[in-house]
Amino acid sequence: MSDPTTLDPDMDLPPFGDRGPRRARALMIQGTASDVGKSLLVAGLCRAYTRRGLVVRPFKAQNMSNNAALAADADPDQPPPADGSPARGEIGRAQALQARACRVPPSIHMNPVLLKPQTLIGSQVVLRGRVLGNCRAREYHKMKPRLMPAILDSFHRVASEADLVLVEGAGSGAEVYLRASDITNMRLAKAADLPVVLLGDIDRGGALAAIVGTHALYEADERARVVGYIINKFRGDLSLFEPACTLMTERTGWPWLGVLRWFDGAERLPAEDSLALERPAHGDGQGLRIAVPQLSRVANFDDLDPLAAEPGVSLRWVRPGHPLPRDSDVVILPGSKVTRADLEVLRREGWDLDILAHVRQGGRVIGLCAGFQMLGHVVRDPLGIEGAPGETRGLGLLDVETEIGGDKRLVEIDVLDRRSGCHLTGYEMHMGRTWGPGLERPWFELDDGRGGPTRPEGAVSADGRVTGAYIHGLFGADGFRAHWLEHVGAQASSLDFEARIERALDDLADHCEANLDLDALLSLAR
Repeated sequence: MSDPTTLDPDMDLPPFGDRGPRRARALMIQGTASDVGKSLLVAGLCRAYTRRGLVVRPFKAQNMSNNAALAADADPDQPPPADGSPARGEIGRAQALQARACRVPPSIHMNPVLLKPQTLIGSQVVLRGRVLGNCRAREYHKMKPRLMPAILDSFHRVASEADLVLVEGAGSGAEVYLRASDITNMRLAKAADLPVVLLGDIDRGGALAAIVGTHALYEADERARVVGYIINKFRGDLSLFEPACTLMTERTGWPWLGVLRWFDGAERLPAEDSLALERPAHGDGQGLRIAVPQLSRVANFDDLDPLAAEPGVSLRWVRPGHPLPRDSDVVILPGSKVTRADLEVLRREGWDLDILAHVRQGGRVIGLCAGFQMLGHVVRDPLGIEGAPGETRGLGLLDVETEIGGDKRLVEIDVLDRRSGCHLTGYEMHMGRTWGPGLERPWFELDDGRGGPTRPEGAVSADGRVTGAYIHGLFGADGFRAHWLEHVGAQASSLDFEARIERALDDLADHCEANLDLDALLSLAR
């Protein structure tokens, strides 16, 4: 019997039409490698040009990340949730942040293809906000060219409502061995007639070789599409680097468009992928000590950014090979794309024993989404949605059990919690159903303000020290975060977390204005 969750690369896809001539000018930012700062640069340019009065939109054909966000819209064929909430799609966190930089709601058309890695060789494929199924890398590469009509249609939809579209490439545009299946870099640039700015990263070293090497690997028509290059993450004396820029221009014929110095405020913005978790722990070890196991397919880890930003909190991501610190006050199990597999990671690392000892010694544990599922007695996946069909024993700290399956629940949360009296904002993004006696002690009683009954959400252990829920973004609600911190005996601050992100976006736009000639850059868009 075939796996019903696995995509057939030759499957029929809906027809997508070309939307015709676009209104907007467009400019594409490609990179010499992954993590050179494309997403951050696009976000900064989005805010900078929006402040100048332009209608700006971001676009990225394909993103690969388990840090996803809810879009404000959905595929029209996507059924609404059973509770009557509006249908929503999901896109990469980076494009949602870029939309915020433009001061507009995020749309499924800003990131029409999202890959959510589940194994080393396979991912869940999301097309225009809706899950298609799982696909191994080789089969997906066969399928990719057939996604181009949907990508171009989404691009033209975005461009039809904007003055300027800033398009982000993916990884390196010079991976020529993947040229035949490219849908994110030069093939998209050709299909949509996009001028390209190449971005290199001096912080990791080798920027000169990366720019010149990219030129050598591009074909002649691809080289002609590049209108210049920018060097990112520079620190130090620029005069020492200028000869390298002269040499890059001599070797490539591409104009040097500037050097973007290191931006210290990047850590105040939501990160796109788990590379951000390699940063040092937040805080100085004083105040409330929170430990977070770094799971193999951790998802939506920006849930914890508001806690990490609190001056009275020291939050540490614990990497494999290290025990959970014994002096932790709270352990948080974050979201994961593969609940059962990451339960096995917990056991392999001995973190399950650390967590059980932590609870016996009076510590607190929180599970968010997949972390909530892990806290129950068992997680079943009979259809093999997240891996091989089967079931895995949970930690047994909450009297619930979970079965993965059914439609993906994508719901925005903007409610009053009757139990705490706090306003909650966030979202649900999960597949599966959780049930059991533990739900009779819910963490929240959600009141949507429509006059209906409250909805219980989550579970609390009998001693009150273990809690779990499906809601992402809980701690971004300032009132609830302060209430929770006081409940666990910590000092809450007056932090306005949303205002902090807005200030960081404005600071990033100021940084782009100070380092680059934005008038010249805009003149290159067409």
